[in-house]
Amino acid sequence: MNIDDSIVDKIAGLSKLKFEGKSKDKMKDDMNKMIDFVGKLNEVNTEGIEPLIHLTEELNVLRDDVPYSETTQEEALKNAPKKDSDYFRIPKVLK
Repeated sequence: MNIDDSIVDKIAGLSKLKFEGKSKDKMKDDMNKMIDFVGKLNEVNTEGIEPLIHLTEELNVLRDDVPYSETTQEEALKNAPKKDSDYFRIPKVLK
């Protein structure tokens, strides 16, 4: 497969990008290099190799999620630049 201008334009349109001039040529070259690199996988002998679904047989061993609070509300508000009794005050974002 060879990447040409029409393929670059189609991929650019799908990804909401625009390539012109030298940047389009560079993108074509890079895409052709990627295709060539992936094509190297066809040269590898995979006879008798099982498809890999998971990298390891390990299971995720996670700790129990125990809620706790180390910071009190007073401590959290102590260093706030602006506060209002029990809450942080922030600049208005929406009109």
